[in-house]
Amino acid sequence: MDVKIIERLESIEKLLLEQQTLQKQVLNFNETCRYLELSQSHLYKLTSTGAIPHYKPNGKKIYFQRQELDQWLLRNRMDSQDEIEQQAADYLIKKGKVKL
Repeated sequence: MDVKIIERLESIEKLLLEQQTLQKQVLNFNETCRYLELSQSHLYKLTSTGAIPHYKPNGKKIYFQRQELDQWLLRNRMDSQDEIEQQAADYLIKKGKVKL
């Protein structure tokens, strides 16, 4: 029974940490790793290549703005199959009108 209680407490602690992270506007490096579900080495690579927006106020520690991370996550949107088919239909209609 003690094992189940410890497991449940660990689960509650994890949920509390996630909620705390979601309420913060500025995240530190480790919080960002958890938020983006990335390894530390991958996040370091993204920051060193300038692929992800970040801040280094004292030149050492790295911080991230959660809103910018959300925008970064949502870049390069892929259209759904329905959207692609609609674009193709619109193009054909437009192309047909031009010839008339």
